Amino acid sequence: MVTNWLKSNLKGDHQIWTIVAALSMISIIVVSSASGKLAVMASGGIFYHIFKHIILVSLGLGSMWFFHRLDYHRFAMYSNAGVILSFALLIYAYKFEQGINHANRWIHVGGLTFMPSDLAKLSLITNLAAMLAKRQHVSYTFNEILPMIVKIILVCSAIALTNVSTSLLLFTTCFLLMFFGRVPSQYLLLALAGIFITATLLVMTGTGSRIETARNRVINFASGLKGTKKKDASQTSDYQIERSFYAIANGGVLGKGPGKSQQRYFLTESESDFIYAIIIEEWGMIGGVFVLGLYLWFLYRGMKAVDSSGRAFGGLLSAGLTFSLVIQAMVHMGVATGLGPVTGQNLPLLSMGGSSLLFTGAMVGIIIAVSRDKVNNPIL
Repeated sequence: MVTNWLKSNLKGDHQIWTIVAALSMISIIVVSSASGKLAVMASGGIFYHIFKHIILVSLGLGSMWFFHRLDYHRFAMYSNAGVILSFALLIYAYKFEQGINHANRWIHVGGLTFMPSDLAKLSLITNLAAMLAKRQHVSYTFNEILPMIVKIILVCSAIALTNVSTSLLLFTTCFLLMFFGRVPSQYLLLALAGIFITATLLVMTGTGSRIETARNRVINFASGLKGTKKKDASQTSDYQIERSFYAIANGGVLGKGPGKSQQRYFLTESESDFIYAIIIEEWGMIGGVFVLGLYLWFLYRGMKAVDSSGRAFGGLLSAGLTFSLVIQAMVHMGVATGLGPVTGQNLPLLSMGGSSLLFTGAMVGIIIAVSRDKVNNPIL
């Protein structure tokens, strides 16, 4: 009975469904432990955050199921409007919203909040894939490539006003998508030059609420590599990464066991930005490698969807969305293990979140929708 229901309702790449199911179960277990500090500090009872996260994970899975049943080609028609809307919302959030530590990344609608950068990522990747797909069998010209570069620079710059790391990750994803979309190297260099000039202007003029924070984080990371880091780490600089190292050291090979993390009470945002450190502390390096393996498996299956799809748009769309999720996961894990400066990136499908879980579910659902498309037709 259950097997028949799964076969009739869960279409596409069943291995991706398996990966997401595994990550969702791990998420509920680890967030239940990592959110212990929130349960102590906030009202609502010890199980409030656990139940809330279970509901959000369920909604994320529901979003994935909904989008995997849709015809992904329709998203191309609305992607340009999505880019324009998300750009406007990003500027609105920066100008008029109030966030934590001046990070105006959220828009409040009644009692709900969402990050316009999530909509921007989905819209820009979809729009870029659609534009590239139409030019797979024709030569690129400057007039054709210019709208792509302008959209990428505008959206990434708007995100950088409040979230530099997300802006860089999105640009990296778009750059890779243009590379795989056979954009000539001179236009790729033009895109790099454009984003470099824009970033330089933002830094020189001090525009944006998080530019200075991003600069300090890079300096702190470089100081650590040189061995010139200050002995007394502050809460805003080296404190988080040092606590992450403590968690990893405590975990060892086998871990302290589920629910036995000590650093969850000291690590800032242990249930989101540093959840990988909690995973290693409780499940050891074995658990950390297992989670890493799930994301690499997801990358492989996402690329298989690219390979199996006979349509240029489907292949580019699946590649872009897969790159976006896996690159973010790798950056998160790299930060927790000291391979990069603190970014504030959560771990997709694992960290506690709100609207991000819904948008992540939508992105995975679209990848699965592409994996259903087996028509060998190169036309969009």
